Amino acid sequence: MAAFRARGVVIGLLAGLALTAIVAGPAIAQSAAAAPSGTTAAALPTKPGFATLKGTWVRPDGGYRIVVASVGADGRIEAMYFNPGQLPFAKAQAAMDGTQLRASFELRAGGYDGSTYELRYDPASDRLTGVYFQAVIKQRFDVYFVRK
Repeated sequence: MAAFRARGVVIGLLAGLALTAIVAGPAIAQSAAAAPSGTTAAALPTKPGFATLKGTWVRPDGGYRIVVASVGADGRIEAMYFNPGQLPFAKAQAAMDGTQLRASFELRAGGYDGSTYELRYDPASDRLTGVYFQAVIKQRFDVYFVRK
């Protein structure tokens, strides 16, 4: 009788495994098929490119804006700063640090002589986060920008 029960348990487990394979099989196939037509899952980008920086970024704590017009293949950024008036960046550069997209901006306009933003792109929140160095008063501030 005990052997009969054990055989029933084994048959039940095997049936459960078979059912799991039948149900999970299409889900696994669907995940692999989620890539756009003409590409494979391996061909999809796994890290943000320089073009990710393009657009208007607003610092919520003061309304300061960075407007990125373009980013060249060499990482050179064409951008302007607004506080609230328009100020040009003396230098603006993007770089990849492993899989991390970084952007550096330097101001040389009145009241900002050498002030910098050192930012990194956070794909999970679509934000630029980092440090603002106010050169005139020699202080650093943790900041972030959101896409407008």
